[in-house]
Formats: sequence, C-alpha cells, structure tokens
Amino acid sequence: MRERKPLLLTVLVVSAFVILAAFPAAQWLNEPTPGIPRTKDGKPNLSAPVPKTRDGKPDLSGIWVSIPPQSRVDRSRPSTGDGVSNASTLEDLPFFNIENFLADGSVLSMTAEADALFKRRRQTFGAGRPSERCLPHGIPDAMLIPVQFKIVQGPGLTLILFEEFNHYRQIFTDGRRHPKDQNPTWLGYSIGTWDGDTFVVDSVGFNDQTWIDDHGHPHSDRMHTIERFRRRDFGHMDLELTVDDPKSYTQPWTAVIQLRLDADTELIEDVCDNEKDAAHSVKH
Repeated sequence: MRERKPLLLTVLVVSAFVILAAFPAAQWLNEPTPGIPRTKDGKPNLSAPVPKTRDGKPDLSGIWVSIPPQSRVDRSRPSTGDGVSNASTLEDLPFFNIENFLADGSVLSMTAEADALFKRRRQTFGAGRPSERCLPHGIPDAMLIPVQFKIVQGPGLTLILFEEFNHYRQIFTDGRRHPKDQNPTWLGYSIGTWDGDTFVVDSVGFNDQTWIDDHGHPHSDRMHTIERFRRRDFGHMDLELTVDDPKSYTQPWTAVIQLRLDADTELIEDVCDNEKDAAHSVKH
C-alpha cells in the first residue's frame, strides 16, 4: 500500500523546511490498473513496449513519480559566507536541489540579484517556501519531489494532475500559440507539439513566486521552459527540462529527470488546509 505523503514542517539545525510525512490512507490505493501488461506472477511489466495512441504517438498517460538522483554536493564551491556550508543537511535530500539533476554535472550560474535571493533563502534553511502557505510547487519543482502526478493525454489537450494540493496543468496541442496578453500564473501557459516520439512542452507566462526547487533556487517572471518527455518503455520516462531565464541565470541550463510509472494505484485527494495537519504533527 502506498503511504500518503504531504509536506510537513520539520526542524533542521536551527530552522525548518517541508518534507514528506505520513498521512491517513484513503481509497483506491490498491486499484489494479486496467489493461496494463503484466509478468507471469501478475506484477506490472514496466519493461513492456511503449503504448501508443490511435494516431500512433506514444501514450504518456499514467501516474508518474520522479526517481531521486544521487546527491551531488560540490564541495569545491565556497560557503555562502553566512555560516551555511554547501554540504548542509538540505542537500542530503537530493530531490530538493535541482543541481543534482543537471545534465552536464555543472552548477547553476546565477545573476547577482538571483544569487543574493538564493543566499537569503539559504540563511533561513528555506523557510517561507510557497508550499508552507499552501501555494503551488512550480515548474520544475512540482515534478522533482517524489509525489505522484497523473498525465491524461487526449486529442488537443494533455493534462498533468498533481496529487499534492490538487493542482493541474493544461498543455494545449490544438495548434494554438502562446497568448499575447499573459496574466502571470503559477504554472505558466503551455503548448505541446511532437518531435518524433518526444512530446515537447513550451511554457511561458510564469509569475516569480514559485521556487525552482525546495533548495531555494529562484526564477523571474521572464522564465521560459522547454520540457521534452520521452517514454522509454512502459514504466520509464525521461524528462529533459531546459530553463532560459536571463534575469536569474547567466545562461540557459538543462536538467534531466527520470520518471517511473506508479501502477495499480490512483491519486488521492489532497487538500491543503493552511498546513494545520503538519503543525499538529510537529507538536506531537
């Protein structure tokens, strides 16, 4: 049975940050996925071929979760000068730091303004992150944390439904372009196209309130993301994310996120009620 894991405030060193914590079980945790290929012992066959839609495109539908990468602490990077070393406890959780996902093994090169904001967040060990106030994880943070999300692929529109806080993304594949008048949003305006067997999602129109990751890397309202989803087999998918944000980073950068299909389960309703459950858990 999958254990329910919303975010909870946990004290680390002299401050606190949100991590995944147990939550009461709900319905549909052990619901067999219809039509899924299985091995002789009845288990999901995650190495089976990629399913196809009626038009021959890869079908990305399903419940997915990120696979945490190996933690990659760059000990050659100097301290921020505020008493917080680069090898802090935050980096022991690799999905918190986008640098662990960078494709070329590099570190992010921030502008002076973004670097100052990042250092302020590090001084407080990430206190004040949006999720503490029931606000959304952004892009790519919503797909870094190991919490399930569902892709629903249809003609003209693909949806990404996030279990945490019941948020969603709309990716339009009906040929439209980005809107000319963009009211800044938490998850951006997204249009999707196919490049062979790769689903390419182009997103703009973000506000600057979300974080790139729970580690505190910032972004501006000029962020532009390109996501390339490629399903390798039935149970595994690569997500290559490129971020171009000249106000926050000196050059575009690319991260690679590995996703695994979560079979024989369903999303659970997750309502964020001003983190009252989390506060209760901390007290007890």
